Amino acid sequence: MTHQLFVRDIMAKPVTIAKSQAITEALDKMINEGIDPLITISGHDVVGTVSRKSIADKLGSRQKVPISTAKIHVAGSVEQDFTTVYPDQEISELVPLLKRFKLVVVYDRNHRLIGQVGYGELIRVLQPKGSVDTVMEPVHTIGVNERVQHLQHRMAEEGISRFVVTDGSKPVGIVTETDVAVSVRKFREKVEGRHQDFHLHNLLVRAVMTSPLISVDRSAKVAEIVDLILKKKISSLPITDKGKLVGMVTRRSLVNAL
Repeated sequence: MTHQLFVRDIMAKPVTIAKSQAITEALDKMINEGIDPLITISGHDVVGTVSRKSIADKLGSRQKVPISTAKIHVAGSVEQDFTTVYPDQEISELVPLLKRFKLVVVYDRNHRLIGQVGYGELIRVLQPKGSVDTVMEPVHTIGVNERVQHLQHRMAEEGISRFVVTDGSKPVGIVTETDVAVSVRKFREKVEGRHQDFHLHNLLVRAVMTSPLISVDRSAKVAEIVDLILKKKISSLPITDKGKLVGMVTRRSLVNAL
């Protein structure tokens, strides 16, 4: 008989950020902890979440008056992409919740924050059955010489969080919301305020992408892909068939396949 698992068995320690803190502090915390999003708090109350995407959007937006990144607060990037559960609920109840929300916040019966469950915690113990084809989602590409502002526009308009970067027909890297957030932050800290919009307009994807590209063959087992995603602390893996890109497996697509 399979041992029944409960939320308390798989939940992680909650990782929080005060809404009054700088979004650069939130971004550093996400990268250091290998987590996305963070629980946003005001005092002891959960008020939402802040994600790498919301930070990238905020840092990449045009400012009428240039503002230091250290003075842009989390409060301006708070989202409501979470729901709540109790620790004694069965993990099967998490599946439909994580298909709708990016994060599940765990409260005790006194409504105190005690944990969190994201895609990673769930797929560590509950994995889809079947071949890689059953967990793939479409792969999207962008040219290495495209402008980052065009990339951000596509991310926003098409609801895409990651692109495989190509040089001609050859995949050479990957660019995600994290890469955009980190690069725009460094850019704004380095370039003088009155010149930011001009130089940001000319920033190319090749300057912000992560390379070389890590990918796996279509013949790989789902368990192998999950293990690699968790071990490398990455959110996605491009899938190839005879060297040709055929799809992408993400933490979210793995949860959606459950």
